[in-house]
Amino acid sequence: MDERRIAVVVEDDADIRVLLAAVLAQSGFEVHVAKTGWEGVALVQAHAPDLVTLDVGLPDIDGFEVVRRVRLRNMDVHIVVLTARSDEIDAVQALEIGADLYMTKPFRPRELRAHVEAMMRRRKKRGSAPPLGPVPPLEPVSPLNSVSPLGPGSSPSFPAPGFSSPGSAPPVVPVSPLGPVPLPDTIPVDQPQMLELNGLVLNPCEYSVSVDGAAVVLTPSEFLLLHVLLAGGRLVRSKADLARFLRGESFDSGTLVMPADERAVEVHVGNLRRKLGDRTREPRWIETVRGVGYRAAPVH
Repeated sequence: MDERRIAVVVEDDADIRVLLAAVLAQSGFEVHVAKTGWEGVALVQAHAPDLVTLDVGLPDIDGFEVVRRVRLRNMDVHIVVLTARSDEIDAVQALEIGADLYMTKPFRPRELRAHVEAMMRRRKKRGSAPPLGPVPPLEPVSPLNSVSPLGPGSSPSFPAPGFSSPGSAPPVVPVSPLGPVPLPDTIPVDQPQMLELNGLVLNPCEYSVSVDGAAVVLTPSEFLLLHVLLAGGRLVRSKADLARFLRGESFDSGTLVMPADERAVEVHVGNLRRKLGDRTREPRWIETVRGVGYRAAPVH
């Protein structure tokens, strides 16, 4: 029997709210629904869900502020923004502040289920991390850009599900300058390897990243991208390949990748660089290959 999965739906339109609840319930979720942003944030705090879906246009605070506040409470939750706003600037803003996926309405339920199932498969493979511990009580909404982004040293690393013994940590594998470390389309936890590059250590079984000993908190999509790039060594991954990887597909599946999907990868990589303190021109960890994609930086 599948383990319990929890979803929070934040949607002010009653018809869409019922539809989303039904789609997710059919996928095995225990679903909690909210009509407003504040209700949604409270439900996230109360239930620590695996998935949150939300609209941008809510009656009290907008969906962008909800994403910020959800991320402050749970960096491990998958966030899907479903909205009628189709402008690229809205999608970029949502991804920059921590959303994993941006879909426009009207959406196809089957497509949503496919995305959600891919997220949950990856989550099951790596295990999930708990919320970030005690958080301050809910306060009146602040100005749009007043919440400071999380960065190096801002939070302790996540505890290791199933690896509580100090002697059970996986070996550290330096990122190879010659070729990729074998990595399937989902991150394995049965044979985990910690990856190290220029002072950065990624531990897949603890779902943790540190830079020069300071913890860095990443969203699920950011963690996946960093893992696959480090594991690939100097192998270049195209934006289309990485977009397929985030969808739970094989790199060489040949499925259609839209410009918006590649743009989402760019935003996630930009977030990664900002949180890690990496530089585009002098990269320590993520190197851009212009016109092609990304790869791990050389060993310094």
